[in-house]
Amino acid sequence: MQDDQNKNLILATALSFLVIMVWFVLFPPEEPVQPTGDETVTELAADGTVLPPSASDQLIEPTTPQELRETALSEGERVTIETPRVTGSIALIGGRIDDLSLKDYRETLDEGADIVTLLSPLGSANGYYALYGWVAGGGLTFEQVPSANTPWSIESGTSVGVDTPVTIKWDNGAGLIFRRTISIDENYMFDVTQTVENNSGAAIRTYPYSMLVRHGEPTDLKNFFILHEGVIRQSGEELTEIDYDDIRDFDPNAAERGNVEKEASDGNGWIGFTDHYWMSALIPDPNQPFESVVKYVPGSDRYHTEMRLPVMDIADGTTAEVHTQLYAGAKEWETIRNYQSEGIYKFLDSIDWGWFFFLTKPIFAVLHWLNTIIGNMGWSIIVLTLLIKALLLPLAYKSYVSMAKMKELQPEMEKLKESAGDDRQKMQQGMMKLYKDNKVNPAAGCLPILMQIPIFFSLYKVIFVTLELRHAPWVGWIKDLSAPDSSSLLNLWGILPNAGPEPGSIMALIFIGILPLVLGVSMWLQQKLNPAPTDPTQAMIFAWMPWVFMFMLGSFASGLVIYWIANNVITFVQQYAIMRSQGYKPDLFGNIAASFKRKSKEPE
Repeated sequence: MQDDQNKNLILATALSFLVIMVWFVLFPPEEPVQPTGDETVTELAADGTVLPPSASDQLIEPTTPQELRETALSEGERVTIETPRVTGSIALIGGRIDDLSLKDYRETLDEGADIVTLLSPLGSANGYYALYGWVAGGGLTFEQVPSANTPWSIESGTSVGVDTPVTIKWDNGAGLIFRRTISIDENYMFDVTQTVENNSGAAIRTYPYSMLVRHGEPTDLKNFFILHEGVIRQSGEELTEIDYDDIRDFDPNAAERGNVEKEASDGNGWIGFTDHYWMSALIPDPNQPFESVVKYVPGSDRYHTEMRLPVMDIADGTTAEVHTQLYAGAKEWETIRNYQSEGIYKFLDSIDWGWFFFLTKPIFAVLHWLNTIIGNMGWSIIVLTLLIKALLLPLAYKSYVSMAKMKELQPEMEKLKESAGDDRQKMQQGMMKLYKDNKVNPAAGCLPILMQIPIFFSLYKVIFVTLELRHAPWVGWIKDLSAPDSSSLLNLWGILPNAGPEPGSIMALIFIGILPLVLGVSMWLQQKLNPAPTDPTQAMIFAWMPWVFMFMLGSFASGLVIYWIANNVITFVQQYAIMRSQGYKPDLFGNIAASFKRKSKEPE
C-alpha cells in the first residue's frame, strides 16, 4: 500500500534525523579554554617527580603565548632541528626535545598564517616536550644520573637533520658517561639511542625511560565526543584511549606523587598523546618489553605518558645501550601506514576510526586511493559515492522494483480499502495476500535509507577525523572540505561586499550557504518522484523534511554535504531508471505541480 510504503520511508528517515539531532544538537563541541599565561612552571626530576619549589618554580608574568614561547626558547643553548618537513630545536638543559613545528601545515587558511606548532618548551603557555634518561638503582644516587636540569654538551654533530644525527654527552664525574644520539627521518620519526659507559669501578643497576610531558590540556581541545583527544596506548592487542578528564580522575592514592596508571607489555606497543590532527608517541623496538605509565600531577596540572624499559645491570668497564623512537608530527594516513609496515605494531590505529572502524578504514583507504588518481578530495568524494551506490545497487534495484509494483497494485489496494471498510484486520489480511501473490515486499522501500545511516556516519567520521580533508579545497569558494560551506545568504553568497556570519553562530545556521541549498533542492526533487502521501500528517512531514535537513546539515563539513548531494542525485537517477524499466513512469513534473496546487488550496 502506498501509505504503508510512505510510513516505512518516514520511519527510516525519522530515525536518521533523530540520531543526527542527538549527535549534533545535544552534544555540541565545547569552546576551547584559552590560556591566561599566568601559571607556575615546575621542573622534573629524572624519574618524573617534581623537584622542590625552591629549586625550580618560577612565576611567569602574564603575556602572550608567543612571547612566552620566545622567552623560553631564548634561555640556554640549543641544538637546531631542520628538515624539509619540520623545524625546531633541542634544549641542552635536560636534553629535551621541546621545540617542533610542522612546515607543511598552517594554523588557518589565511595568507601568511603561522605554521603548526606541535612541541613547546617548559615555560611556554602550554609546555609539551619529550624527556629521556635513566633512573637510579642499586647504589646510585639521584645526582649520579641525568635529570631534567642536567647541562648536556654536544659531542658530535651540529644540527639534527635527515641522516645527520647529533650526539650529546654528560659526565657525572663519578665514572659514568651518558650519551644520547638523536636523529630524524624525512618525515616525523625521531630515533633516540641512549648509552651508559660505566668506568665507576663497580657494577651499577639502572633502567632507561622516556616520557612525554604536557602542561595543561591543549588550548585547541575540541571536546567533541566522536573524537578522542588525550592519551592513546597500544599494549599488545589492546588499544586504550584515555581522555584528559579521566586522567585527572585517577586514584590519587595510587602513588606517592600524582595519579598513576601502569600497564606492562611484553612488546608490540607504544604510548603517547593524540590531538585532532597531530600526535606524539613513544615507541620501543619491536618485541621490546616495556611498562607504560599514564600519570597526572595535580599540583602543576601536568600530564605524563611514560615508557619504562627493563632494569639493566651494567658491569664495570662495559657500556649499555638502548634504542627507542619518537613520533612527533601530523597524523598522515600514508605516513603512519608506512611506519606500521616497517614494524610499528598497529600504528594505523592511532587515527581515531571509531566504532564503525570496519567501515571507516576501508572507506578512507578507497578515498585516499581515489585522491592519488584524481588529485582533488571533493571530486574523490563524488566518485566514492558512485562506488558506494554501485555496491548497493542490487539492494536498491530490489527496492525500486518493489516500489514500482506497489504503484501497479494501487488500484487493487484502493478496492480492498473500500470493501474492508472499518475492518482493519480484514484489510491487513487482504493486503498481505496481495503482497504475497504479487511477490512484493512493502518494507523494501526503506532498506536503502537504512543502509545509508551507518555509511553516512562513517563518512562523517572520516571527514571529521582524517588530516587529509583538513584545508583540502574542492572548487571555487570551497577551500576546506572539513569546514562548513563558507558562502552565505546574508551577503548573497559573496555578491554583496559585507562579510558573512561568524562560523558556528546562529546567523550562520539561518543564512546557509550554496551547498546546503543544493542539498535541500536535491532531496526535494528526489521526493517528487512519488506522489504525495494521501495522509495529511505524512504529507506535511514529507513537505518539510528536505528543508529541515537543509538547515540542519548546513553546519556540517562541506565534504559531507557534497557526499549527500551526490548520493541524492545518483539515487534520483537510479530510482527513475529502475522504475521506468518496470513499466512505471514517475510523474516528476506532475507531482511538483500537484504540490503547489495543494498549497494554493490550503487557505480555502
